[in-house]
Amino acid sequence: MRLTQRLQDLTPATRGAVVSIGVFDGVHLGHQAILRANLARAIELDAEPSVVTFQGHPKELLLGRGPKSLTSLEHRLHLFERLGIQHTVALPFDADLRALEATDFARRVLLEGLGCRHAVLGFDSKFGRGAEGNPETLRRMGLPVDVVGQVLARHRPVSSTAIREAIELGDLEAAAAMLGRPVALYGHVVHGDALGRTLGFPTANLDLHAGLHPPPGVYVARARRGGERQPGWPAVVNIGLRPTLAQAGGPLRIEVHLIDWSGDLYGASLEVELLERLRGEQRFPDLAALTAQVRRDVDRARALLVPGD
Repeated sequence: MRLTQRLQDLTPATRGAVVSIGVFDGVHLGHQAILRANLARAIELDAEPSVVTFQGHPKELLLGRGPKSLTSLEHRLHLFERLGIQHTVALPFDADLRALEATDFARRVLLEGLGCRHAVLGFDSKFGRGAEGNPETLRRMGLPVDVVGQVLARHRPVSSTAIREAIELGDLEAAAAMLGRPVALYGHVVHGDALGRTLGFPTANLDLHAGLHPPPGVYVARARRGGERQPGWPAVVNIGLRPTLAQAGGPLRIEVHLIDWSGDLYGASLEVELLERLRGEQRFPDLAALTAQVRRDVDRARALLVPGD
């Protein structure tokens, strides 16, 4: 997939583009409906399926702070690519972009920048200064537009806000129903203190790209390198402050133990899908008790995820 991150670097696709606009935080079922409609229209027109998104959430500039992100830009790019998007324009939402009137945004970004032949937007899509642009704005400029309606999951409108609430409450099932896939953590593997290796359960310490995560506890998961498409490796994830250890009260840690796996993941991006919560975070009297519980956690996860065990 092509990636363009500056307005001045835009070059129209030779065959033109079908374009969708939005933050797409989470790339949930509603976003997926838009992107699948984009791809279908692009195939019909022999055009390039394209997305215009933003490097940060617009609310960070508009309101001074944005919501905790469900997906970092890097994670969103992988999800876009899996859905068939061939070109993503990820612009910095700065004062200059904010000041562009809707018609100027459409002309500079969509028409001149991308050679847009058709737009596919969500029912609530807005763009341009003061969010004044909408599908009718593009139609008045002579650009055909498809509008994708609201998507429901379990009779509830799907939205990034509702998914954030579900994740923060620890309701992985409800969040997954709206995402159309398991809740995932995404980040880079960084060096830790190697305690897991000392206990016999080496862990990859994850530096999250997005700030949102479910409550502390131990989770059954599958992990894969960022960008890969296979189901992932069976794993156990600990989210928490490690209260058994002397350094309790330090920063929250995300520790991923890949079951029956060996290798070096330092510096790699890792996507970790959380499938089930095994237990809450606990304080143990000593490292021996902690080790015994981790062994039970790993055995339970292996039984759930590894065929034949």
